[in-house]
Amino acid sequence: MSVWLHIALWAAILFGGAWVFRWAGQQLPHPRTRPYFRDMSYAVAFGFLLAAAALYWTVQLYFVDRVVFFRWAVQGFLFFAAAGWAFRLLGRHVGTPGTRKLFRKMPLTAAFGILVILVYAVVAIFADVLAPFGQEQVFERVNVLPGGNPETGGDPRFLLGTDQIGRDLLSRLIYGAQNTVGIAFVTTCLAFLLGASLGFLAATLGGWLDQLLSRGVDVLMAIPSLIFALLLMTIASAWAGSEKWLLTVYMIVIIAVLDSTRVFRLSRAVGANIVVMDYIEAAKLRGETLTYLIFREILPNAYAPLLAEFGLRFCFVFLTIAALSFLGVGIQPPLADWGTMVRDLSQFINFAGVSPLTAALPLMAAGAIALLTVAVNFVVDWMLYQSSGLKD
Repeated sequence: MSVWLHIALWAAILFGGAWVFRWAGQQLPHPRTRPYFRDMSYAVAFGFLLAAAALYWTVQLYFVDRVVFFRWAVQGFLFFAAAGWAFRLLGRHVGTPGTRKLFRKMPLTAAFGILVILVYAVVAIFADVLAPFGQEQVFERVNVLPGGNPETGGDPRFLLGTDQIGRDLLSRLIYGAQNTVGIAFVTTCLAFLLGASLGFLAATLGGWLDQLLSRGVDVLMAIPSLIFALLLMTIASAWAGSEKWLLTVYMIVIIAVLDSTRVFRLSRAVGANIVVMDYIEAAKLRGETLTYLIFREILPNAYAPLLAEFGLRFCFVFLTIAALSFLGVGIQPPLADWGTMVRDLSQFINFAGVSPLTAALPLMAAGAIALLTVAVNFVVDWMLYQSSGLKD
């Protein structure tokens, strides 16, 4: 049976089964269930059938087919869910009254996101202590398989094996948190410092300065950011020459300037709504300086949307740095970063049938990128909910 015929058969079963499910429910004699099925839409009935089919496929892949990567995904999901629940439970009983109250109102997704961010921060800060070897240290054994079992080509010293030039992959994965996440955080802070300052300045002064900055931002935003960053990094690589560290500095500046345009648009829009308030006019009549107006009057009232935007910007900057590193123009060796690890270890995907752990090596770096992105988005969603006034 071809793949398309298999998909068509399952689609027919789901669409037909949804109609049968709703019709059978309407025939039940129980007085409480009949009105429920009578008012049920076809979309809801299809959703029930789709959920049942997803549960069936999950059981089939996990217990019957025993697909290794799917089993790891399910186990990882259960582990992270349990870790987030335990962290939220701990936060409700440990800490100050304010933090305990915050954890009581916090959804499980936000608790999981905060936990992941804290773990990444600890790994990034203490990478020198946690990593068994240095990120630049090269050993005589190359392409050692993960697992640490000498009978299968492993080495007890290298739990995740070594790469093609003999560097310990576990150490580089740990140092990747320090380099990739740390550089992304610095870049995001620089983008916010530049974009928010110019945005508030344009909203406060207006006139020709507002028009000049806004039109310049429109020009930069009209070009796709990743393509523009790739073009500028290609030029910067020629300027940097053999100074690889200088290319990393260029990357930070380029991404910060490009991402500051988004921050400028948000801060200008928020600032334009604040500068017309009565307390701003009162501050101007008191003779307050421009610096006072921006940092003492406008910024505190724009704190909530800017904080949420900071989380989103961090995700985009983080992914942009990983993408540039994957393309070879981002963070340069000997520094370890996850984008470069995905590129260098991508060929190990071909060994999925022989050694699933070996094939999972590039997925570890990619999973580290995806996990932090999801965690930050969970926290940002919760922060937006908190700042929107839709509190319980």
